[in-house]
Amino acid sequence: MSDATAAAAETTATPEARPFEADVSKLLHMMVHSVYSDRDVFLRELVSNAADACEKLRFEAISSPALLADDPKPKIVISADHEAGRLVVEDNGVGMSREELIEALGTIARSGTKAFVERLEATQGAKDGAQLIGQFGVGFYSAFMVADRVDVVSRRAGSDAAALWSSNGKGAFTIAEADIADAPARGTRVTLYLMEDAKKYAERWELERIVKSQSGHVPVPIELVEKPGEAPTQIADGAALWTRPKSEVSREEYVDFYRSAAGQFDEPALTIHYRAEGRHEYTVLAFVPSTQPFDLFDPDRRGRMKLYVRRVFITDDAELLPRWLRFVRGLVDSNDLPLNVSREMIQESPVLAAIRKGLTNRVIGDIEKLVQNEPETFTKVWEAFGAVIKEGLYEDFERQEQLLKLARFRTTAGEGWRSLADYVGAMKENQTAIYYLAGGNLDQLKASPHLEGFVSRGVEVLLLTDPVDSFWVTTAQGFEGKPFKSASQGAADLAAIAKADAAEPAAEETSGEVADLIAFAKETLGDAVSDVRASDRLTTSAVCLVAADHGLDRQLEKILKASGQQGPVGKPVLEINPAHALVTALAAKGADDAAFREDAVRLLFDEAKILDGERPEDPRAFSGRVARVLERALR
Repeated sequence: MSDATAAAAETTATPEARPFEADVSKLLHMMVHSVYSDRDVFLRELVSNAADACEKLRFEAISSPALLADDPKPKIVISADHEAGRLVVEDNGVGMSREELIEALGTIARSGTKAFVERLEATQGAKDGAQLIGQFGVGFYSAFMVADRVDVVSRRAGSDAAALWSSNGKGAFTIAEADIADAPARGTRVTLYLMEDAKKYAERWELERIVKSQSGHVPVPIELVEKPGEAPTQIADGAALWTRPKSEVSREEYVDFYRSAAGQFDEPALTIHYRAEGRHEYTVLAFVPSTQPFDLFDPDRRGRMKLYVRRVFITDDAELLPRWLRFVRGLVDSNDLPLNVSREMIQESPVLAAIRKGLTNRVIGDIEKLVQNEPETFTKVWEAFGAVIKEGLYEDFERQEQLLKLARFRTTAGEGWRSLADYVGAMKENQTAIYYLAGGNLDQLKASPHLEGFVSRGVEVLLLTDPVDSFWVTTAQGFEGKPFKSASQGAADLAAIAKADAAEPAAEETSGEVADLIAFAKETLGDAVSDVRASDRLTTSAVCLVAADHGLDRQLEKILKASGQQGPVGKPVLEINPAHALVTALAAKGADDAAFREDAVRLLFDEAKILDGERPEDPRAFSGRVARVLERALR
């Protein structure tokens, strides 16, 4: 052997120490202490990873049967050694190469390390702290709740080399070449060196209890070896839960499957399990969570439904539901797709298109049934996912009418949720539109001057606080013949609606002095506004800003501006309350003091901006005007 070859061999054999790609010393320490009462979860996470590896091998073996060699049946073996305080979870799945071990186990909480740490800090000692494990891609690392050290030996199917990953969970890991004689023929072996107070996890009764309660549904048989040298005993037969008739599955089994498949620790608000027959045959097992998954608002908005073909896992990237239903978790098992289907073929498959349509209709239909049958459950679902479902109002024109009937809103009518049917049923005489006000905060919206004229007439206004609200209202055709109209855009057209305390509509006459003030304001503000006019929407405030009759709503303009997008930004309209004491007093001053009048008009404009959540354009000039007006008042 040459010196160079010997040096290379020595380098490969020596364990290479590496830091984790995140500061995990604190993270893992917090996990152990924050989720202490739910340590059982570690085994479910390891078994789920092993089952996934077996399913991936089944898929790869479709095109490369040689990968199965003489061991075609997938299995997971759990071996316990109570005296040595050691627990082993081994699978004969696809396995990992050295590089894959580094990539998979060397990066913790890839999608949200910072958020994970923050939420662990916030829930230290909380009973529901375990919910965090399944939410941030850190399931494997839950092993450090019970183990002082974890060794992972893995051999990629079809490879002649194996690698050893090892860590004590305190900020670093080592990676080295593994002894091929001691490595699995294929797959991965995870060895946990248990803490002194966690040795119960090397006892048969404890392992069997956890597997049967949390992992009995995985589609891979699970065997248990209680003591070294003993023959294995099967404790789970690998029968896929979704293949069983709905009548034979208990709620507890559904909940266990949901928690394992979705990585959640809540209970599903809705379980959808059915078999579609006819032109296309497929089985669906889907769940609507009762709490928001952590990735609900990820920018890529990916769904989390898995696609199987005759129980063989194909992909979790098939977009089986529209993105506005991305909170739904579960799987579809098709009988019609070919097993050698590629991702490109999946996206173009007419079979998948039919499945998508059927599944989407079923999910929406089952959510609709909750409205009548379980209104409290529906309210829980809407509060968690209403903001996402409303994305469908903007993106799915075909189902817009159906979703409008399903949608619920906060309004000026009270504290509860209101449907559009409720709104239309309560419309006032001569009211021709469904009014809404969009903004970022419910309390701010309730205090908006834009609502004054509507409230005085008892006209209900939808209070829209989700960013998507500003978009879907621009495309919606209306509801039951009533168009949507922004309370902060264009003329309010409220004169024809009687005030709540008056028998007849009251039309406010604008005096000549106020009309002169409005004309002066329009001339003074110039290009800063598109118009200045008397308002019929204000009752207690002196001024407000509204968007022009044509163009974008004020809130939509703000959203586009904040996101850096260039939209057709219009100049606002300044509306002045002709009956307000301040306005009539200013109007009565006449034009004798032009400088004071200009200061007053510009201050009114700045006041309107502040009420609209903006800042005065020139803070220094604003401060100067305030000082001059106060000085005049103190003379």
